[in-house]
Formats: sequence, C-alpha cells, structure tokens
Amino acid sequence: MRKIIHVDMDAFYASVEQRDHPSYRGKPLVVGGSPNQRGVVAAASYEARAFGIHSAMPSVVAIALCPGLIFVKPRFEVYREISQQIHDIFKRYTDLVEGVALDEAYLDVTKNKQNISYASTIARYIKAAILEQTHLTATAGVSINKFLAKMASGQNKPNGLTVILPEDAIAFVEGLAIEKLHGIGEVTAAKMHALGIHTGADLKARSLWELTQHFGKVGHHYYKIARAEDDGSVEPNRVRKSIGAETSFTWDLSERHQMLQELEQIAQIVEQRLQQHSDGGRTLTLKVKFSDYHQITRSKTLLSAINKGDIIFETALVLFDSIELENRRIRLLGISLSNLDNHKTFEVIQLPLFNNTNFIY
Repeated sequence: MRKIIHVDMDAFYASVEQRDHPSYRGKPLVVGGSPNQRGVVAAASYEARAFGIHSAMPSVVAIALCPGLIFVKPRFEVYREISQQIHDIFKRYTDLVEGVALDEAYLDVTKNKQNISYASTIARYIKAAILEQTHLTATAGVSINKFLAKMASGQNKPNGLTVILPEDAIAFVEGLAIEKLHGIGEVTAAKMHALGIHTGADLKARSLWELTQHFGKVGHHYYKIARAEDDGSVEPNRVRKSIGAETSFTWDLSERHQMLQELEQIAQIVEQRLQQHSDGGRTLTLKVKFSDYHQITRSKTLLSAINKGDIIFETALVLFDSIELENRRIRLLGISLSNLDNHKTFEVIQLPLFNNTNFIY
C-alpha cells in the first residue's frame, strides 16, 4: 500500500493578503473580482466564506451577500514565490511531489528521504515548517491513495490533519453525502439524487453497468471511488497540456445575454488559472453542449499567447458567434487554452522502484 499526503493551504491567496496587510485581518476579503461588480472571485477569506462567498463566484453575487466585502487585486508573483518555498519543504521528504495548483499538492512518502515510518508524522513536520517559514497554515490529509488523501484534507480545515486508515476507507466513503465526494459536481449530484443516490453507500450499491449507462465512461471512476479505490500515481513531472474551465448549468440557458454572461465569467476563471500555471496559451477551444447532450467544439490558434480574461472572452465570443444556435438551449459552456507557454521547465526525475511495504502511520 502507498502512503499519500495531500497538502492544501488554507484560503491561500486571501491568507497571504491578510498576512501582509494587518488591516485586512478578521475581515471578509476576496482576491480577484472587483467592487464595480465585474469579474469573478479567485479566493475568499474564511470571514467571507461565512457569508457563502466562494471562488469562481461572480463579483455581483459576492457583493450582494456581503456589501462591505473587501476586494484585493491578485499578486500571483508573490503567491508563486511562497508556493516555491512550500515545495522546497516538500522536497526535504520526497521528490514525488505533484503540484495541483500553487496552494495544493500530492506527496508520495511510501519511501521518503528521512526514512520516517509514519506518514502522519511527515505531514505534521511539513505543516510546522510551512507555518514557521511563511506564517501561513496548511491542512493535510493522509491515506492510501490520492482520492482518499484529498477527501481527508477537506475534513478538518483550517490547519487540520486527518488520517484515513486502510481499514476505515470504505466506511468513510459510504458515510459521505454524494456531493462531498471529490469529482462530483453540483449538476452530477443532482442527477444522482434523481436516481436515488444520496450517499457513498448508495453509489457503492450500484453496478458498474448501471453507472456507465447513466454517466458514460466516468461511471467507471464513480464505481471505483465508491469502493475507496484510486490507481492514480503521484506524477512529479506532469506538465499541463491545456488549462480551462467549464460550467454545467442546473437549468439550460435559452437567452443570448445569459450565455455571454456565463462565457465572460468562465474566461475570468481561465485567466486566474493561467496565472497559476503558465504565461498563456496560443490555441483557444470553445466547448458547447446543448440540452440534447449534443456537443461541439470550435478552436482558434493565435499568433501569440493570450492570458487576459477580456481577450480570452473576445476570442471565445468570435467562436461562439460562428455557431448556429437555432433557438437551441445550452447546458454547458467551456473554454480551454492549449499550446501553453509555461513559467518553468520541468526536470526529469528518476522514480524509485520499491516493493510493497507495511502500511504504517
């Protein structure tokens, strides 16, 4: 069995701003978006989250929930610098580190540089070092695979540490509400509810055939996670080939102004994700899924990379206007950028070979 740690910084961008600006501490704050009601939230402080504000929320909605909300412009160069400090801490223990975002990473410590037997001990050391060096808190989850480690890190935030032991894994998943399972979004959860699937135990009771009939290929994934299984390995050299965002709508969109509003918000989210991972992308792809589940894509390759939300939106709009809607309703919109210009080059790491070891925490 493997020993996997998932580390997730607590309200990372917002916490950095509160750390660096004492006047922001204890107040509802968001990074990204704007008080003039344009754009979307990139991150929210815990004080803002108490009002129901979250990342990817339109500014206009956030202001309505909290009129005194503080808006702060993102400083991605600062966030990247702190993220590098945190990754240097990870490398004290293992080279098997897969960064998911600036504030989130998986570590495989089955074999580790300091020969520490307990993965939870390593997690505690990492949390303490992060706090000492950055004055920021992190939450960690520890378990036998990436899915469970991710689920564990979401159980006790902020500044928490949760371990899911092998013998507890299936019962843990069975007891969760279906929308709490990583990878199941609001729209999919609603569809599962309609099928009578409300918990992990309900999902586990369904056959692979039934899940693939209702959800296609992703049904295989749902079948496995219901059994606390995840074969995915920690990939330290994983280079993103594209960065994007998409939104499935609870109610199909029928009005053009609604479609454009959603498209603009998606473009803003793509801009934020580009800031985390790369300098920009040259090929933009628009994804549209209609109410009958028919899906089309349109792509455009530019002479130079783009990374600004307004330019992403304008480019996507050109592609959108090339589609004959014919009064059709839309259930999903997505934008992605490929042919990326990355901030950094990735060194090749020789992965160690090891035999199965006793799973010790």
